[in-house]
Amino acid sequence: MQFPIQITPQQAMQELLEYNAKVVKGVELLSQLKEEDIVVGCSEKEPVYSEDKLVLYRFKSLVDKPHPIPVLVVYALVNRPYMADLQENRSLIRNLLKLGLDVYLIDWGYPGREDRYLTLDDYLNGYIDTCVDVVRERHGLKQINLLGICQGGVFSLCYTAMVPDKVKNLVTMVAPVDFHVEGSLLNTWTCGVGSKTMDTDLMAEALGNIPGDFMNFGFVMLKPFQLNLQKYAAVPNLAASQDALINFLRMEKWIFDSPDQAGAAWSEFIKLFYRDNKLIKGEVEIGGKRVDLGSIKQPVLNIYAEQDHLVPPQSTIALKKYIGSQDYTDAGFPTGHIGMYVSGKVQRDLPPTIANWIKERG
Repeated sequence: MQFPIQITPQQAMQELLEYNAKVVKGVELLSQLKEEDIVVGCSEKEPVYSEDKLVLYRFKSLVDKPHPIPVLVVYALVNRPYMADLQENRSLIRNLLKLGLDVYLIDWGYPGREDRYLTLDDYLNGYIDTCVDVVRERHGLKQINLLGICQGGVFSLCYTAMVPDKVKNLVTMVAPVDFHVEGSLLNTWTCGVGSKTMDTDLMAEALGNIPGDFMNFGFVMLKPFQLNLQKYAAVPNLAASQDALINFLRMEKWIFDSPDQAGAAWSEFIKLFYRDNKLIKGEVEIGGKRVDLGSIKQPVLNIYAEQDHLVPPQSTIALKKYIGSQDYTDAGFPTGHIGMYVSGKVQRDLPPTIANWIKERG
């Protein structure tokens, strides 16, 4: 029979003293840091187009002759896209540049009160289509590659289905497809329990834009212990290293840098995708155009996180049942949703997976 490990009062006091010393050291380091020390976005880029709050960036190439067909990164609306380029040793963008890809990125900016009536039609058939045309014209191409991340992956699927002639290859990353799979915490939060559902139209009418803090609170409460208590209890252990502390603060900056959501588009997205799961039913219609996943004939690389609590793997890999492509590949990585950007192991394996796949079909 085993007994619990006994801790003497002296040992408990020693651990408490050591923990307090770490806290004091952490406070000292924090007091020395300035806001400009928490730098995010490590890769050099230049704006090549802007419209309203949107800016289209092209990253500076890190090779002499980049791949001739560029990649346009379409990120989600809910967070800032610099997570894909967080810091030099944890940057999906930088690693793709090193591997010879020519990378563009859409920065959606921060919607203001005047943007409350923007719809999914405005985002897809307006902003994304214009950015695709800008990249095509700059390179003299009929088609370019799309890399859609999370909600941006949903946008990229819809866009490719509606405008297939402009897309050469499609890469989706941690993108939900079947929004009603079991274990989807976001679906539970968004659609409620049983017959109780969120009245998104009423929220959009009352609030105009949906506050980023509201969205953030919802994400954090999906894992309240891990994302509120456990995470911050571990902070004193970082105090011995200023670099480790800065890395932690970079992540915190991104997590709480949540733009407001244009009310009309947010409500439309929740109803079409989360509430009614219309993407896999072929019933999504945007700007008078029906989204039929079966019309996607392009090569598709579908990437998912095996431990994703926001977008369960089953939600992502459901895509292969609905698209019309004969060249479909899915690739899973042993991490969670955020780990796709910050895990050292993933950043070693993910960028070559994307780059090699695109080059083979270039």
